[in-house]
Amino acid sequence: MPELKDMIGFALLALGMVLTPGPNMIYLISRSISQGPGAGLISLGGVALGFVVYMVSAALGITALLLAVPLAYDALRIAGAAYLLYLAWQAVRPGGRSPFQVKNLPKDGPKKLFVMGFLTSLLNPKVAVLYLSLLPQFIRPELGNVLGQSLVFGSIQIATSVTVNAMIALAASGIAAFLAGRPLFMVVQRWAMGTALFGFALSMASEARR
Repeated sequence: MPELKDMIGFALLALGMVLTPGPNMIYLISRSISQGPGAGLISLGGVALGFVVYMVSAALGITALLLAVPLAYDALRIAGAAYLLYLAWQAVRPGGRSPFQVKNLPKDGPKKLFVMGFLTSLLNPKVAVLYLSLLPQFIRPELGNVLGQSLVFGSIQIATSVTVNAMIALAASGIAAFLAGRPLFMVVQRWAMGTALFGFALSMASEARR
């Protein structure tokens, strides 16, 4: 079982990443605004299934990798820190686009909504990096059961992401209307998120290999 401080740290990291606009968030918001919150929640079901696929695949792969190649920690740590810096830049760069900008999309049925959510999740590089580069930094082989630790952290990520995305899907239309006349609020949000991600990146880059 992972230590409580590691679980809290990973939950905060997962929260920061899910709040950073990416393919999953943009797709869910677009569906919720154009087709209603029900469509957004159906799409979220597909996204969640993609998370499960990543969690199981990464847990098995990470277990084998970290037990066989201890130096893999450094490679994964550096790659993860670099990607967090990229996300931080995307959040604060000039001309950054709000995911709550209203878009008109054709109406899709429940099956297509679910499948598209699933494919969006599988093809999301942010999810891949979270599981393959960031999650291993919280695993402590000396505690034993690396596979179990990976599944615990994966479950934390899924619970965090599904909860936050469900709230966003339900409130997307209202949030879009609120932000439409308040561009300064969005700028502040983007800089706050970029600063948080930058801090995570520096902490990860400077951490010694366990």
